[in-house]
Amino acid sequence: MRVEANSLEEAYSKAAKELSCSVTELDLQVLQYPKSGFLGIGKKSAIVEVKRKNSGYNNTNTSHQKYEKNFQNKNRNERFNNRKKFDKFDKKERKIKDEISAPKQEALKQEVKKQEITQSVKPEVIPAAPAPTVKKSAPIHITTPFDDRFHKEKTDPKNVIYEVQESIKMLFSNLCFEVHDIDVSVYDEETLLIKLDGPDAALLIGKEGCRYKALSYLFYSWINIKYALGIRLEIAEFLKNQEEMIGHYLEPIIERIYAQGRGQTKILDGVLIKIALERLRSEFPEKYVGIKNGRDGGRFIVVNDFNRKNT
Repeated sequence: MRVEANSLEEAYSKAAKELSCSVTELDLQVLQYPKSGFLGIGKKSAIVEVKRKNSGYNNTNTSHQKYEKNFQNKNRNERFNNRKKFDKFDKKERKIKDEISAPKQEALKQEVKKQEITQSVKPEVIPAAPAPTVKKSAPIHITTPFDDRFHKEKTDPKNVIYEVQESIKMLFSNLCFEVHDIDVSVYDEETLLIKLDGPDAALLIGKEGCRYKALSYLFYSWINIKYALGIRLEIAEFLKNQEEMIGHYLEPIIERIYAQGRGQTKILDGVLIKIALERLRSEFPEKYVGIKNGRDGGRFIVVNDFNRKNT
């Protein structure tokens, strides 16, 4: 038989009472352990299945059938009550829907009557007036301030020095970097020299020149698009020191190229590879000097006679 109680002890006692024996004479199997839950939520009672030791099958089976019958009657009553509640709710819902749809049905009937009246009276057909002829005019080109400001015509660097310098000062006035010395001058006919210095110059350069590269790309994109000029950015002699370092590195490579007719550099970073490329092209104007990509994604410079510059 199955016994349900608030605790296992109570279930054991109840089972012993039902079978008229002591707890030690029971063969117990716990089907569900009790849980107290939280504020009554999730509470579970203890359910055990018991039989008397050395008892016949008929007694146990009869008790089990009695319990199952009570359990089924309880479930049947609950389902019946739930069904009555559902039917009652369903009737209320259908009544509300009918009350809402009644005005809509009345409005639909009125609309059908109007359509029948209008279809019975045939309106007089009036021919449409001919469409006026429109002469095609030439397309109009609208110029914008963007078209006037950004162009690719080469500009004399002397004429834009003051404008570029004031724009850079305005830029750093809105940034958190403390930069006092901002100077723009002519480097050559196609290049502007931009010098920056101040207490935060090291921060502008960044680790391994990361901010230097970003600023250089920013200034070049702006000045090249607007004035068709190149730039040379110098922050606290960072570029000068990089050129001296790469110059010492390139000396044995240049000697090897003169001796063997070809050579290549190691993997170089963005700023260094640009400096090395300019130096090697000025040193070997008749040879092929180009940038190649390595297997690991790095870039290096090769110099040889297989691909000449003019071919």
